[in-house]
Amino acid sequence: MHKLKDETGAATAEYAIATMAAVGFAGLLVIIMRSDEVRQILFDLVRSALTFTNPNSSPAP
Repeated sequence: MHKLKDETGAATAEYAIATMAAVGFAGLLVIIMRSDEVRQILFDLVRSALTFTNPNSSPAP
């Protein structure tokens, strides 16, 4: 008895699954980013990452 190893469409199915996962992840990010708290946390994180402060310097008088 011969088993058929026809993999026609296998790559297409893999691309479809990966695309569905990416769309689901993007949807989750959209839901998370609609939260004002999360948006503020991310904004503060980016602002602190882009602001250079010398930890050895004393505050200005």
